Amino acid sequence: MARSKINLLVIDDDDINIFIIKKIVEKTGYDVDMVSQANGKLAIDYLQETLGSDRPFPDLILIDINMPVLNGWEFIEAYEKLNIDKNPDMYLLSSSVYENDIEKAKTYSIVNGFISKPLAIDRLKELFDALEE
Repeated sequence: MARSKINLLVIDDDDINIFIIKKIVEKTGYDVDMVSQANGKLAIDYLQETLGSDRPFPDLILIDINMPVLNGWEFIEAYEKLNIDKNPDMYLLSSSVYENDIEKAKTYSIVNGFISKPLAIDRLKELFDALEE
């Protein structure tokens, strides 16, 4: 059975990346409600507000590593401390090519994987398809 709508949260401080991801999402053909936050602190605040409202919690979260205020790693650690009973798919989405970032991503049980920028439409479709399973 197909999901009615996919709720996507993108955490990235680069407006150009947000714009590109939005365009890629539109090209997938999926019904997606995309929200973006410019850093991990704003994302944590958004998720806490979402829990106390009737807004749907994200099904998929794409997290940039290098951001001001609260970076991707700090966001993951803050998210874990919230003890939220929801389990969205989470992927680090970064231009980092450092092997240690890829290895570090594997140390977090809530992180599903690491995706190198730029995000490809086929990869995003795979992520959306995985939500349906």
